[in-house]
Amino acid sequence: MADADPKSAAPSLDEVRARIDAIDSAMLALVDERAGLARQVAAAKAAAGDGGKFGLRPGRETQLLRRLIGTARQAAPAGLVVRIWRELIADSLSRQGPFHITVFGGRDPVRAVDGARLRFGVAPPLKMAARPEDALAAARTLGGVAVLALASDSPWWGRLLAEPRLKVFAALPCLAAWGPTSALAVAEVEVEPTGSDVTFWVTDAPGPAAAVVAALARDGAAAELVADAGGLKLFSLAGYYQPEDERLARAPGRLSGVIGAAPAPFDV
Repeated sequence: MADADPKSAAPSLDEVRARIDAIDSAMLALVDERAGLARQVAAAKAAAGDGGKFGLRPGRETQLLRRLIGTARQAAPAGLVVRIWRELIADSLSRQGPFHITVFGGRDPVRAVDGARLRFGVAPPLKMAARPEDALAAARTLGGVAVLALASDSPWWGRLLAEPRLKVFAALPCLAAWGPTSALAVAEVEVEPTGSDVTFWVTDAPGPAAAVVAALARDGAAAELVADAGGLKLFSLAGYYQPEDERLARAPGRLSGVIGAAPAPFDV
């Protein structure tokens, strides 16, 4: 009987652990190098006269994460990739200028804080707001991001119709596997199409939401009700819509408008 090929033998536990230790050391060196490069970015921006500005670019972050998730992997799930790079991105952003998070959690503040940390990492300081208007006020300050729960009796999202500088740019969580959308992130930031987006649109149209959905569908727009409170309805529209889109102008409601857009879940 032929002897077993030693090359095909599984590595011992000690060998696996040694390999993990080596990878940890290599990863730490790369993370440290990346953090150093973030400082160089901050220095370059300062030299160009852009120092102190909010460096958040949600479109660029989205393209990066989609590329990483789309890269062939053997074992790392999408959730692990997203969490690691969200932390790296947030740390880099916090080194480039002001960056802080304010959370209005509604009836479930713990869930809102957890969602905010999953999306923005541990680098930016985070505080709670008792009222949605306080969170939105913080988002108007330099480097401010407001994370506001949707499970609330307050139609805070309707306030954005009167504040065009503040825009929804992210829906939390960013992976469908982590559950349905429970909060939105708002900031004074440029919102760009990423190729797979959801637009958020508010209307004061009376009557059932199904009638609004049907009217939009007849005009070629796919809509889903997100929240309904205070005489206002918040819908998500499949795709990226400009505020002046004629289909929305023809939709039911006297007071309506686009309040921002967010990337569709990365794992859909």
